[in-house]
Amino acid sequence: MGADESVRQAYEAYYRRLVTQVYGLVGDLAEAEDAVHEAFARVLASPRSFLQADDAERWLRVAALNVARSRYRRRWLFDKLVRSGRVEVAPAAVPGMSGDRVALLAALRRLAPPTREVVVLHHLADLSVAEVAETLGVPVGTVKARLARGRATLARYLTDDEPVPLTEEVRHA
Repeated sequence: MGADESVRQAYEAYYRRLVTQVYGLVGDLAEAEDAVHEAFARVLASPRSFLQADDAERWLRVAALNVARSRYRRRWLFDKLVRSGRVEVAPAAVPGMSGDRVALLAALRRLAPPTREVVVLHHLADLSVAEVAETLGVPVGTVKARLARGRATLARYLTDDEPVPLTEEVRHA
């Protein structure tokens, strides 16, 4: 089977799952789709490492995460302005999503990026702690600590009580 056919099969098998995972990280559906598309474009540009990978989905996930991280770095100033409250972002209407899911994605967006990555990969991508550690290239203990911090912060963000200020997670990052 040729590289193009392998990529086509991987696209059909993993695209939706990868978009969901990256969407959980970045909170923007178009941005998530672009990151995953760019990951597939990288496969087409350099198929050898993809074809030799033991786990094609993991290879694509890492590529998509790297793209999302790069885009995040370029948008750092804008995100800093949002967190400081100097710029207000209107919640985007996402067709077919419940209010709870929109609230969860908004809360995830408020987490520090390293914490958000771990929470999304573990809870949305259903990866084990060890798989998350391997995917991100960090120790298992780091993953566990970030998961604990992320769960506690999300619990505060998702309660019906008084809202937590946007800058709280930034101080803990």
